[in-house]
Amino acid sequence: MWRDAIGQQHAAATGEVRIASLVPSVTELLFALDLGPLLVARTGFCVHPEPAVRAVAKVGGTKDVRLEKLRALAPTHVIVNVDENRRETVEEIRSFVPNVIVTHPCGPEDNFDLYRLLAGIFGRHAQAEALCAALQAELDAIRARAWPARRVLYAIWQDPWMTVSRDTYISRMLALVNWQTWPEDSGKAPRACVDGDCSRPNAPGERYPSFRWNDALVHSLDEVLLSTEPYRFTEEHADALERQLGKPVMLVDGEMVSWYGSRAIEGVRYLAELAAR
Repeated sequence: MWRDAIGQQHAAATGEVRIASLVPSVTELLFALDLGPLLVARTGFCVHPEPAVRAVAKVGGTKDVRLEKLRALAPTHVIVNVDENRRETVEEIRSFVPNVIVTHPCGPEDNFDLYRLLAGIFGRHAQAEALCAALQAELDAIRARAWPARRVLYAIWQDPWMTVSRDTYISRMLALVNWQTWPEDSGKAPRACVDGDCSRPNAPGERYPSFRWNDALVHSLDEVLLSTEPYRFTEEHADALERQLGKPVMLVDGEMVSWYGSRAIEGVRYLAELAAR
């Protein structure tokens, strides 16, 4: 038996297996585990790997799953994520899918358990161990270097501006190169500027807080990172914000930093190259 992110036990799959993935990075991982032929459903945001993923039916988005279409595809297993999918949607899926696998990687090392969880359920142990070895090699390489500490703000949205707390996969990825994200919540409610007041905390446990730019915040940062997802920041955004703030602003490939699963292997390597510039 294998335990998922919320402690549910899952037996090895038997008989006809039909998998639906409602998590883009997990969809990519399933192909890396040679499970692509068993995939019957994905979201419209599941765009990797190309072109193989195009053959899998789309059932809406991560937040707005088309449940009737999913039901018609008759999956035996649906893979969801704590951050990506709505709890009420997952509970409804449980009413017609016998196996709902919940994932929630919170840091790069959590990928090892994710690889082995899916490999155990679907019988892909050799493929999972190959991924584990590749990820371990990248983690060993990045940790073998001494990275200067930098205080960064990783922006994921504007109107309103939003960032990530340290209790996120993204922040823990950036910590591999000693980039410490603002706000410095240290496990408490992250503090951000609410209505211009930087002393007021966001709601307790908020992992993606909103904020407002102000002189004190800008002065405390070494660099601003603009992610290419979920908001599609571009080099033009980075150039304009750099002129506005008078601080270095760098565009970052959001998939490389925020996608777990098999993408984490390339993501760790990408992050090392980015930090070395």
